[in-house]
Amino acid sequence: MIQGTGSSVGKSVLVTALCRIFRQEGLNVAPFKAQNMSLNSFVTPDGGEIGRAQAVQAEAAGREPCVEMNPVLLKPETDNRCQIIVKGKLLGRMAATDYPALQTQLWAAITESLESLRALYDVIVIEGAGSPAEINLKERDLVNMRVARYCGARVLLVADIDRGGIFASLVGTLELLDPEERALVKAFVVNKFRGDYSLLKPGLDWLEKRTLVPVAGVIPYYHDIHIAEEDSLSLEKRRAMKEKSDFFLDIAVIGLPHLANFDDFDPLEREPGVRLRYIERDDKLGNPDLIILPGTKSTMADLAYLRIQGLDKEIIDMARRGTPVIGICGGYQILGRVIYDPDHVESMQAETSGLALLSVSTRFHPVKSTHQVTARVMLGRGLLQRAGGLLVEGYEIHMGETEHDPMPAPFHTLARSRAPCDGRDGSLSTDGNVLGTYLHGLFHNNDFRRAILNELGARKGSRLVAVSEFSNANQYDRLAFLVRSSLDMELIFRLLKQG
Repeated sequence: MIQGTGSSVGKSVLVTALCRIFRQEGLNVAPFKAQNMSLNSFVTPDGGEIGRAQAVQAEAAGREPCVEMNPVLLKPETDNRCQIIVKGKLLGRMAATDYPALQTQLWAAITESLESLRALYDVIVIEGAGSPAEINLKERDLVNMRVARYCGARVLLVADIDRGGIFASLVGTLELLDPEERALVKAFVVNKFRGDYSLLKPGLDWLEKRTLVPVAGVIPYYHDIHIAEEDSLSLEKRRAMKEKSDFFLDIAVIGLPHLANFDDFDPLEREPGVRLRYIERDDKLGNPDLIILPGTKSTMADLAYLRIQGLDKEIIDMARRGTPVIGICGGYQILGRVIYDPDHVESMQAETSGLALLSVSTRFHPVKSTHQVTARVMLGRGLLQRAGGLLVEGYEIHMGETEHDPMPAPFHTLARSRAPCDGRDGSLSTDGNVLGTYLHGLFHNNDFRRAILNELGARKGSRLVAVSEFSNANQYDRLAFLVRSSLDMELIFRLLKQG
């Protein structure tokens, strides 16, 4: 089990690496996270919703993701209210104060899922959440030491040296654990190191002497391995993306307060000729070559945010002057004429007007639609000029249903949750410049991404934009090599056998 001294220390990435390493060793391995809190989710082949990180870890392990890998998913809607998803399905919405009442039910789902995986796999690599030493939360712990105690997991405790204070955080975490919990911590891992190792070594020697816990290794900070992240982009990373100077195409993603599934745009971020900017509060929209309205967990609230910031008028004006706009999921709903919410699924407003850049309307329903989707691009005009006929794969996660306009739909849906169908998705404006769709993951389709970028390039006078071919398998292998080279793998495998 991988636990951490705090959030964002690298637990998810280390689980991904170990899943890949164990797979390379010929072991049948699967990831597990009892409870996840994230707006970055994924849809399993059977239509269940889990955290995106567990889907990535499953792919690294060479397994199809399933709901048992993340039986409890919390998706925040406000600062003190969230959706609760259990074994892939929406259980309901609940305030933080009401959450403890569900502990028995959630723990049953967690243990059932864990036992199901243990019966099928040689190795389970478990991810904790935040820190196991949050004293105010220990009585309600469903994801850290309670899980470790339940299955007798060997725990690697990870600390992020890039943010500083690792010795205090590692020692302090141990001190705050109960004796039986402390006994489960078998090794430390220092993550995100950059600098001279000889300067760090005396501190590690002191740490091992002080705690009697070995340091399993020091993983260097890396820049050139691309693994989908679980949580929102760091300020440092967003700043670096905005400051990119060597680019041909400028793409602006509207940084909505409740932005969800931001990994939709990871492939664009990696393109050498593209600058991807998240337009946040007080940022200037500028003159991008493409504007993207991303998915959002709270469409109505984020539409209000656009109006408060004045971004709604800017987007409308730029679209009318020819700047292409793509809306995905909640962003698609915002681009329509009106959003109806008679059951108050999202807000107390029964309806609100959208940006009216697409002639569609959306009605919210309490039932969530979650499907993996295969579709074909049916319209080859405007922004889709070079994409006509392409086959694409993606997934849907949305609460509303959008009424199609009289125009032909840009996407013909061929399969949903692996069942053949004859459906339609999305809307394309008359001039072909504004595209809306419910399909997450579009830009992960290399041919589709190439078609869109080359169309944007052609509008700037370039016949072809160099587009990269990305392989997740290659990225997992590179990560596994880095971690193998950084950890005492004899210790890791010895702990694995003891487990």
